[in-house]
Amino acid sequence: MTIFLGSPSFTPTPGLGNLRGTHRFPDAAHKELQNTQMRRNVGAATKAIREKRLNSISECADWEELRAAGSALKADVMARLPELLEEFEANVTARGGVVHWARDGDEANRIITDLVHATGSDEVVKVKSMATQEIGLNDYLENEGIAAVETDLAELIVQLGEDKPSHILVPAIHRNRAEIRDIFLRRMPEIDANITDEPRALAMAAREHLRRKFLTTRVAISGANFGVAETGTLAVVESEGNGRMCLTLPDTLITLMGIEKLVPKFRDLDVFMQLLPRSSTAERMNPYSSMWTGVHPGDGPRNFHLVLLDNGRTNVLADDVGRAALHCIRCSACLNVCPVYERTGGHAYGSVYPGPIGAILSPQLTGSTGRRDPNASLPYASSLCGACFDACPVRIDIPSILVHLRAKQVDSERGGIPGGQVIAMRAAGWAMNSSKRFGMAEKAAGIARLLSNRDGNLTSLPWPGSLWTMSRDMPEPPKETFRQWWARTRGSVE
Repeated sequence: MTIFLGSPSFTPTPGLGNLRGTHRFPDAAHKELQNTQMRRNVGAATKAIREKRLNSISECADWEELRAAGSALKADVMARLPELLEEFEANVTARGGVVHWARDGDEANRIITDLVHATGSDEVVKVKSMATQEIGLNDYLENEGIAAVETDLAELIVQLGEDKPSHILVPAIHRNRAEIRDIFLRRMPEIDANITDEPRALAMAAREHLRRKFLTTRVAISGANFGVAETGTLAVVESEGNGRMCLTLPDTLITLMGIEKLVPKFRDLDVFMQLLPRSSTAERMNPYSSMWTGVHPGDGPRNFHLVLLDNGRTNVLADDVGRAALHCIRCSACLNVCPVYERTGGHAYGSVYPGPIGAILSPQLTGSTGRRDPNASLPYASSLCGACFDACPVRIDIPSILVHLRAKQVDSERGGIPGGQVIAMRAAGWAMNSSKRFGMAEKAAGIARLLSNRDGNLTSLPWPGSLWTMSRDMPEPPKETFRQWWARTRGSVE
């Protein structure tokens, strides 16, 4: 499997789905940085979303109070998750739904596949769902002879292009209009060969393609933005209306929900229904907010199944610091402000969860198998600038969790062969622990001026300094150090 610059085929990892890639982030990012078209597409899109979001939240006078409320509600859920899940299950069941529990991606895939087979259907329509992407459901269904049709426009683009999502909210953010037109011409046989790349023309072509699926497919699969423990209600919010079609027309609805998506009371939705749209699509409210509670004769699906997914979440919950990653409401605001994500795109992260939230969530969901584990490098995919915390609507302190996970990774590697970073830090500690050694190190560093370019930057250093200069420049050392200046102007530095 490869994630670079093409239209690859993806094979989910057993039990983990699409949570772990095959390449470490530095290697993947190095190749993705060469994709100038992707960088232009992502850069333009994230800039536009950032500006719209800032305008949207500026209209909300109590925005910081809402963020604090959202954070407190999610912390309460994490503290009482077992009892809330039991309450949720009881209320879903009492209202005619059937609840299934899945320990990992494999179990969830088997449950959903068996439910589809039981209907006699060989095709399903899908609402955009990060959870189904996480477990690799589409590939699993295909292997079982079931066609899964994505109905979200961006997800449809990714699916038809045999591609992989690169953004939580806008999965096809790395594609431009011309590329989307080419995909539609290749994969939609009924499309007008003279179609332009105007957004409306492309959207109408997708609408016509999907409408036939909505009216003929008997089974739908969805995710859930929220589940209400108090009532057994599920909620899906979206911008296109495709979700509403999937949630109301088919005979059978199967919903996959991560166990962390709960809120305790129905009234708690008020907070998140304000935070989520402004942080994701920069809208005051979601154009389509669909909620359903069980089944109702003559109204909507006749059969409703809810699959509650763990897939590593209880392991995350056990970490007092890292568990805050489970507060995420999948708005993608952190991606849109992250300088690392903007330059590398989402595919470099390997996991279905890219960006800052992916850098703290994916490694915890999968655990680490050592230094060579692709997810072990994700906590280092950050400059720790803090923009992600400022943007997060539920105040997840992503920078602190990144540092926490880096420390855990370093601790786990103690006793083995030290890497370049460990060697560099030990050398720096040895030098800084002695005034004389530090002075000698300063003088030795001055030699590096011979390697600087005309701009006064060091762009290529020998190992282990190359670990820094392979991705960023370093200013050349000054002609005179502080110690030398002090000795020249004030006398001895001792």
